[in-house]
Amino acid sequence: MSYDISLVKDGKTCEVNKYQKGGIIAIDGSTKADFTITYNYSFFFHNFLDKRRGIRWLYGKTAKETTPRLEKAIDKLSGWVGDGIYEKDYWAPTFGNARHALEILLDWAKQNPDGVWEGD
Repeated sequence: MSYDISLVKDGKTCEVNKYQKGGIIAIDGSTKADFTITYNYSFFFHNFLDKRRGIRWLYGKTAKETTPRLEKAIDKLSGWVGDGIYEKDYWAPTFGNARHALEILLDWAKQNPDGVWEGD
């Protein structure tokens, strides 16, 4: 299982700086704000972003209105033992992997503050 998250404006997926991370990796990278995040991180999203809805809390909100909570969640996920990105296993449910996914979304939010989050 996974979360498919997009940042959309005027019916089109927003353009962002090139990235290569996520559950589905574009070999040359992608500039579309469309990201698959493993469900393995759900524990972190429910405990550090939104208790009830987890990452789905973003859906239907503008990037600008979600930026403060994304920043707070990223901050709370920092400083734990093992909070680095586990490069060998994207799917490993670690503080660092979950934080990195949120950092990507935060970066997109800052690039496209008027975009609206859509998801599965």
